[in-house]
Amino acid sequence: MSEKHPIIAITGSSGAGTTSVTRSFQKIFRREKLKAAIIEGDSFHRYDRKEMRKAMADAEKANKRNFSHFGPEANLFEELEAVFREYGDTGNGRHRKYLHDAEEAAPYGQEPGTFTAWERFENDTDLLFYEGLHGAVKTDKIDVARHPDLLVGVVPVINLEWIQKIQRDKAQRGYSTEAVTDTILRRMHDYVNFICPQFNQTHVNFQRVPTVDTSNPFIARDIPHADESFLVIRFANPKGIDFPYLLNMLHDSFMSRPNTIVAPGGKMELAMQLIFTPFIWRMMERRKKALGRH
Repeated sequence: MSEKHPIIAITGSSGAGTTSVTRSFQKIFRREKLKAAIIEGDSFHRYDRKEMRKAMADAEKANKRNFSHFGPEANLFEELEAVFREYGDTGNGRHRKYLHDAEEAAPYGQEPGTFTAWERFENDTDLLFYEGLHGAVKTDKIDVARHPDLLVGVVPVINLEWIQKIQRDKAQRGYSTEAVTDTILRRMHDYVNFICPQFNQTHVNFQRVPTVDTSNPFIARDIPHADESFLVIRFANPKGIDFPYLLNMLHDSFMSRPNTIVAPGGKMELAMQLIFTPFIWRMMERRKKALGRH
């Protein structure tokens, strides 16, 4: 953690909805005129798309059925922690981009599924913003979770998460239901050991819970809408949280536990704006004082 060079990390598994959370934060950054250094978790995968296919084929031959993007063998955990540490110390660090599709790859003259070259952040950023799989990962070798000043978990209930992943991968990537199901099964060991434990480290968790039947996610034809869901918001440390204000602003919400608000699913962006805008104000005020600015 660093008052001079703060870090915000959004963590959640593939298909969890972290991209929507990122859009909410970007709106706050624009409104508050903040310059954020942004990194995506995919850029810290160890292999590009072709290399990953080969690595998976090699793992299959070696009967390693648990090799996946969720685990340490397929990621650069040490490099990710190094970026967080360096940014907290100096306000800069080394990063790259993963080019998901042809549109992203075109400006670089590269193939989709490849990485750009490593480069330094622009100078004079106000904060570092991370979104991806491992913003709070912790192993016996590294502890990424200790660096961010704000850690946010995005965690749909598991069946909803699978529905979102299946529908996205079929629609955007042309995969079959069987292929996505195989990926889910292969990732399960790493999901349990490297994704779930992160949500013990987060400061705030957002979990979407559908109010429609999702009992068999592998035959679902569509993703439950936000207005067909509840939003469960849990604060690791409720001290200082103005719950009466949040309940008043998030209509039809209620508290299920002393540190947990349940709100209509469609209120997610509003909830984030209400919760995180004051936090970022305080973060930037501390930064100004630490840098000797007035």
